[in-house]
Amino acid sequence: MKNPAVLVPAAMQPIQELIKAVHAQGMPQELMDLVHLRVSQINGCGFCVDGGLKSLRKLGVSDERIGLVTAWRETPYYSEDERAALGLAEAVTRLSDNTDAVPDDVWDAAADQFTEEQLAALLLGIAVTNLFNRLNAPIRQAPGSW
Repeated sequence: MKNPAVLVPAAMQPIQELIKAVHAQGMPQELMDLVHLRVSQINGCGFCVDGGLKSLRKLGVSDERIGLVTAWRETPYYSEDERAALGLAEAVTRLSDNTDAVPDDVWDAAADQFTEEQLAALLLGIAVTNLFNRLNAPIRQAPGSW
């Protein structure tokens, strides 16, 4: 099957507008791409993992930072704001794993690093990545095929 957003053309434009709105908030592209990569890894979306990897390499991000994003808690390669964003991304992506969807300590860590507008952009970016993961993974969208 083709990607559902392609098969329903009226859906693609609003999705693209949402992405533009998120990027217009001025969040660092590298941080947003790290979040995209981590969310896509959690969801097992090979297409989006491939895209995230390529985006980060294009930005000149080191192999250590890209390859160890799955172990961000145990490595020295991430800043406090990146750690807060990755923690929030994991919690938001795994909502059902906790009785409290986003534990207070995770939210507070993110709120300490970002303004409310930046948090909004981060949450929207996480949601868009989850949307694409849920469109691509079920149809087994092959990496590099779009």
